[in-house]
Amino acid sequence: MSLHLDRESPIHRLSPEVKIVAMLLFTVLVVSTPRTAFAAFGGYLLLLAVVAVIARVPAGWLAKRATIELPFVVLAVALPFAGRGERVDWLGFSLSVDGLHGAWNIFAKGTLGVLASLLLAATTTMRDLILGLDRLRCPVVFTQIMTFMLRYIDVLADDARRMRIARLSRAYDPRFLWQAKAFAVGVGSLFLRSYERGERVYLAMLSRGYTGRLPAVSDSRAPAREWALSATLPVATAAILAVVLARGM
Repeated sequence: MSLHLDRESPIHRLSPEVKIVAMLLFTVLVVSTPRTAFAAFGGYLLLLAVVAVIARVPAGWLAKRATIELPFVVLAVALPFAGRGERVDWLGFSLSVDGLHGAWNIFAKGTLGVLASLLLAATTTMRDLILGLDRLRCPVVFTQIMTFMLRYIDVLADDARRMRIARLSRAYDPRFLWQAKAFAVGVGSLFLRSYERGERVYLAMLSRGYTGRLPAVSDSRAPAREWALSATLPVATAAILAVVLARGM
């Protein structure tokens, strides 16, 4: 399922590399924030809310997809009970102060990181993300692997669907642990098909002059205006952190 929202907004129109750098710097600043700087996290959330409004990304859309962090939230909930050191009583429970801080640290920073990533995905297509990484001099092997994955993931999914239909047409639908052999055989067959297809594609690319790097789709670079605009988020984040630390909040 694609996370991209096809909307018309100033953030959608920005070059992918400037959005990637802005999101990365924002995340680094969030992670660097002391866990007791509660006001700073509120400021960060407000910044992301402003970005979401400008990008026309609905709050419900973000909230629904942010549930991916629920396993980490469950871990965070357990920390106050399992932590050691100074403890406080709350509603009949004995909670660790250090565990409470640790739980807040995981929840706050994890939620902000997930929301920032979702905003990046919502405003940038997968193709543009790969293009942005390539412009940022990401290792070629990584960008090419992602490019081929993007190109062939639908092909592999279609192969898997046809194999499942063929299995069902033969009245065999493994659902239990002792029937795992058929599933494992199907996965192995899909792997072999994918490997053979990869070999054929690679040979075809070599015959067409492939030299280890795909042709550049576009040589255009983000103008200075876009870099300055995208810097608004990390600069504002750094300002909030500096003010909160200066006041000792």
